[in-house]
Amino acid sequence: MHPLVKLAKDTIEEYISAGRVIKPPADPASEMTGMAGAFVSLKKRGELRGCIGTFQSSTESVAHEIIQNAISAATQDPRFSPVTVAELDEIEYSVDILGEPEKIASKKELDPKRYGVIVKSGNRKGLLLPDLEGVDSVDDQISIASMKAGIYLGEDIELYRFEVKRYK
Repeated sequence: MHPLVKLAKDTIEEYISAGRVIKPPADPASEMTGMAGAFVSLKKRGELRGCIGTFQSSTESVAHEIIQNAISAATQDPRFSPVTVAELDEIEYSVDILGEPEKIASKKELDPKRYGVIVKSGNRKGLLLPDLEGVDSVDDQISIASMKAGIYLGEDIELYRFEVKRYK
């Protein structure tokens, strides 16, 4: 198991079973240092069970970002009830580390398999990770990200794309 995924798993297991927030490893993997946005995704029997993340870093390191977002994915995703101790053995984890978003001129510069998208209108922003099951077109990607932000069809939008490193 990749160290970033192990950190997410260890974080959730400790938090759900004992109510404690773990500390980052004393000797962190190189991917845990530095700052970046990160998403932690949980699946149970192949179905999404929780996913929370940050567009850009909001803590002092990737390790801290993963710890914070892992707990949120397991306990605060509004689409799901909190993960229970009984479920822990069934959870599959993945961690996405986001590259720096770049503004693009049009949707022609997107590819839903390669790039995630951020759709922005005023102060509303919606993000969708790349290479998601069932998201096969750029229009699907923009539509879902817009809906997440409460942005309606026809509103003026700005588009940003980013790449991720996905760890499972």
